[in-house]
Amino acid sequence: MKILVPVKRVVDYNVKVRVKPDQTGVDLANVKMSMNPFCEIAVEEAIRLKEKGVATEIIAVSIGPVQAQETIRTALAMGADRGILVQTDDTVEPLAVAKILKAITDEENPDIVLLGKQAIDDDSNQTGQMLAALLDWPQGTFASEVAITDGKANVTREVDGGLQTVALQLPAVITTDLRLNEPRYASLPNIMKAKRKPIDTKAPADYGVDTAPRLEVLKVTEPPKREAGIKVESVAELVAKLKDEAGVI
Repeated sequence: MKILVPVKRVVDYNVKVRVKPDQTGVDLANVKMSMNPFCEIAVEEAIRLKEKGVATEIIAVSIGPVQAQETIRTALAMGADRGILVQTDDTVEPLAVAKILKAITDEENPDIVLLGKQAIDDDSNQTGQMLAALLDWPQGTFASEVAITDGKANVTREVDGGLQTVALQLPAVITTDLRLNEPRYASLPNIMKAKRKPIDTKAPADYGVDTAPRLEVLKVTEPPKREAGIKVESVAELVAKLKDEAGVI
């Protein structure tokens, strides 16, 4: 079984994001970048499936600038077998990402495409669903548990009402949620081995995909600062303020 794992290079989740002075976007100058946390979970799950003897090969794919090779190397150090970098300096929207991933899927013929449910930079939560639609494959989103048996993937999904388990006939697209697993740290020997694992470099044009944006960002602003709270002396005072000042009751 072959598993394709798309991984995205994003601003590290520990970094406080700054907006550019002209409000055209997020300031990325001298900012630490790392693998999207949901993508890390997808890589970890693919590795666990390989360790169980379910999967035989894991391919990490990233779409972005040349620095995205570092993100692929992280996946290789965790346990992926090889990587594909679709190199572009443009901002690639979810639909274009899904089209590129479809072309790679058609080429590589994996049994599962396992990816994070969303990226923490744009929070779109669209790529997995779009890819499944383009491939006409079954999909299991927001997975908190994945079990592969008899050519099927039983995916436990986190939904508003609790947990839902769906059985998907492979090949399928699965997107990962936070509680699926805890990603491992790459050991130093594996980091050294990852330097020798192959990464193929492609361009969007190689797959016939137009990455021209269909959306225009008008303005990016920081969220408004929260006002300081106040203390009240009694329940009666609280009710009065909620009624007369806040107007919520």
